[in-house]
Amino acid sequence: MVKEIFSGNTLALLGGVLSAIIAGLGSAKAVRMVGSTAAGIMNEKPELFGKMVILQALPGTQGIYGLLVWFFVMNFAGFFNGTANLSIYQGLLYFLACIPMAVVGYLSATHQAKVACDGAVMVSKNPGEQSKAIILAAMVETYAIFALLVSVLSIIMISNLA
Repeated sequence: MVKEIFSGNTLALLGGVLSAIIAGLGSAKAVRMVGSTAAGIMNEKPELFGKMVILQALPGTQGIYGLLVWFFVMNFAGFFNGTANLSIYQGLLYFLACIPMAVVGYLSATHQAKVACDGAVMVSKNPGEQSKAIILAAMVETYAIFALLVSVLSIIMISNLA
């Protein structure tokens, strides 16, 4: 029974699920942080809703990236078509390929939220500065995109080993 639970399939699935969960938790926390800042600002300046919601949405992308990594694992490891039969070694490789997106996704979302919160304050004082606030927050996103590339390209390379 233990041998059936601890398998390559289990490791690969665990990696994909953790990527989606951890990056998703980071995005949920981050979107909440920016939303709280934006709500405080809109209490005094409700006309800034459109500008605030864009800044709030930015750190939500890391959760999408984590879900995308899960999808790649499910597809390339053969879970979707029922052909998944991974060795422990293959499952461990898939698991390791998910780590960059899980860790960097969480951290970049929370750090991006801090920049977006500061950007929201900047926009509240000068609404014309919205594009600068978006660019500053988007710079943090770059590292989530790098992690996504590392995870996805690793998953593709692992599937080509079989």
